[in-house]
Amino acid sequence: MYRTFVIVRHTFLEAIVQPIFALLMGLGATVLLIYGLLPFFTLGEDTVMYKSVGLDVILLVVLIVTLFATSKSIHEEIEDRTMLTLMSKPIYKWEVLVGKYLGIILSSLLGVVILGTVMMVLMRSRIPGDYMLRWASLDDRDIKQIFDYRMMHGVGLAASLFLVWLQICVLAAIGVALSTRFSLVVNLPTVILIYIAGNLTRFLFPLDHRSDAVKLFAYVASSLLPFLQTFDIRQYTVFHEISVPGTAFYKSRGAISIGAILRYLAIATGYAITYAAFALSTGMWLFQTRELGGAEG
Repeated sequence: MYRTFVIVRHTFLEAIVQPIFALLMGLGATVLLIYGLLPFFTLGEDTVMYKSVGLDVILLVVLIVTLFATSKSIHEEIEDRTMLTLMSKPIYKWEVLVGKYLGIILSSLLGVVILGTVMMVLMRSRIPGDYMLRWASLDDRDIKQIFDYRMMHGVGLAASLFLVWLQICVLAAIGVALSTRFSLVVNLPTVILIYIAGNLTRFLFPLDHRSDAVKLFAYVASSLLPFLQTFDIRQYTVFHEISVPGTAFYKSRGAISIGAILRYLAIATGYAITYAAFALSTGMWLFQTRELGGAEG
């Protein structure tokens, strides 16, 4: 356990000190700032639109940072024989792979927290203007309305950010598995294609009137590809009111309860752990048969 913790810590620090991490975090924060200052002209739904666009920005930026980290920490270490030196120590390959993965997803969590914090601050600052409320008002009703909107949108954004991180964890597991064999040039576009395919799997069913070959392909694809719709409940956390205690939305008709959101987050977490374990098991098989002296893949 201690050896795995050392690998986790080293991988985490290695990922966050890379220039690409700071560069993309700065780029992502700048994009969020620009969007935060722009009106969306949606007739009262500007905050909702900002949340939706901002979550896509965070997912894209942190995913790219994560895939750079997977290539740096595994494939490049194999190619420059650093991995061979590491494996000469009394350590198992599964400890290396799991430690690398945990360190990488912790660095991605840091990225989500950083950009999520920027987005949360900008979202809170634009709520009075989006809902045509007087932010500098001394009227208790205006102050309470602003507070209620900020709490409701904040809870939804926090849940959505957690699901974004879970989605990145699943894709990172695929990236780690591929990085045991392939460089970033192959890894990055492959994971991006899997991300696109994983979002399309929601349209595979039903197939009642299709041929057996099409049904077989659909079931195989849905089993192997990540079902990324699991991590997309924006219709509830972004486009829907949330029943937050202490606000005007508490027990509001049609508002979704926090308990329902928490239950779904638990289900999504279970699926993410299961699929990540499957992807890492495949990566472990690829790692076991990989020559650690480089010049392969």
